[in-house]
Amino acid sequence: MTYPNQPRQDGPYPPDGEYGRYGADSRHGEYVQYPPAGSPFAAEPVAHPQTVPGARPEHVDAFPDPTRTARHAAPPTAPPPVPGPTAGTGAAPAAKPGRDRYLDVLRAVALVRVVFFHLFGWAWLTVLFPSMGVMFALAGSLMARSLARPAGSVIRSRLRRLLPPMWAFSLVVVPVMFALSWKPVREEGLWWFVKIAYYIFPVGTPPYPEENGSTGGWLELTWADQAAGPLWYLRAYLWFVLASPLLLKAFRRLPWVTLLAPIGLTAVIGTGLVTVPGTFGEGLADFAVFGSCWILGFAHNDGLLKKIPRYLAVSSAAIVMGFGLWWASGHLTEEGWNLDEIPLAQATWSLGFCAILLVYAPSWQKLPGKLAGWDSLVTLANNRAVTIYLWHNLLLMAAVQLVDELWSVPWFGDTFGTYIEQSYEVLVLIVIWPLIGLAILAFGWVEDVAAKRRPRLWPNGADKRRA
Repeated sequence: MTYPNQPRQDGPYPPDGEYGRYGADSRHGEYVQYPPAGSPFAAEPVAHPQTVPGARPEHVDAFPDPTRTARHAAPPTAPPPVPGPTAGTGAAPAAKPGRDRYLDVLRAVALVRVVFFHLFGWAWLTVLFPSMGVMFALAGSLMARSLARPAGSVIRSRLRRLLPPMWAFSLVVVPVMFALSWKPVREEGLWWFVKIAYYIFPVGTPPYPEENGSTGGWLELTWADQAAGPLWYLRAYLWFVLASPLLLKAFRRLPWVTLLAPIGLTAVIGTGLVTVPGTFGEGLADFAVFGSCWILGFAHNDGLLKKIPRYLAVSSAAIVMGFGLWWASGHLTEEGWNLDEIPLAQATWSLGFCAILLVYAPSWQKLPGKLAGWDSLVTLANNRAVTIYLWHNLLLMAAVQLVDELWSVPWFGDTFGTYIEQSYEVLVLIVIWPLIGLAILAFGWVEDVAAKRRPRLWPNGADKRRA
């Protein structure tokens, strides 16, 4: 199990430790939207859900010509019959649309992959499934759909849903940092206290002590670094939300230029040609690396991907992905093929990968075949995506400590010590899932409160299926 010193997308998760600098929303009911309405990644309700974004409403003559008289008017006609079920036939009204379960599955897989990466540290997982790019692409699509409403109300709603889970996390983590002797940095003066406010409104990277805890204790020296790792994703997500009204306008005016512009920016600031220092530089780097994935979500929402011949879309995506692998091969770090550490490779591979996922996206109102057996877990993961993301890294550290305690159990540790050592990471993998379940029970309800919805302890959709 590896915990990098510096937060990365997949480093110590993001998400989207994948926390890293370059690396990281469902509800059942008569009418449901995807993702869950309470998730910070959820689309806002749209007044006319069947209206195609950007299409003009049918013309209505709101101001008729006053010179027009009855003799010019068309003769009255009987109103058309209202369709409805025929008496005695029991015909049911047309079903209302549900959320897209294919997108639910992608988000759940992204979360699981992040946990696996932060536990095992397998660099090839960033190539196999670029979780952060997928998360940003899905969020971008939903944000574009939400912006059919006034931008100000959409942004306020997103912030309301995003920030309270972060505040709950910060209320636990930050006091512990101070209790373990964390003190303001004298050299930074007032600026240090300004940065503390990033735990409330994460427009920048919040500070944390590089060493805080004790060697061999329950809180190791680098625990704060691990705990704060996921917050980079919330900062990046916030930047994208705030910028989306302008980005969407630019995309609908110059789609291809807007889509590829972040790749060009990454080629400048992500390769060392230009260095942008400080908090702004960190945010700009994440914005550049994952900007094209976010804007690709706009293309998915607006139906642009459907207008491109599939063979052309897939072959173009493959070329972009090939470039990403080629670039990575010449810029490998000590972590090998960890794309979280190679910004331009991360940006291009993630863009091509997400494009293929969205080009081939089926429309699942329910999970098909054998996937149906995973319906409860997929629903739970989507309803508690923010909670899982924020807490999983701390829970991995707790799982490590619990497995270490097995050696202290009388007789058991002496008898099975060799087996514990040989299966150490597998044991941690087994322990982490119950701990994530406990975190969902303890903190997940905050996501419901943030969405102004009745708090639920275990929202896996079972109550709706029984109904």
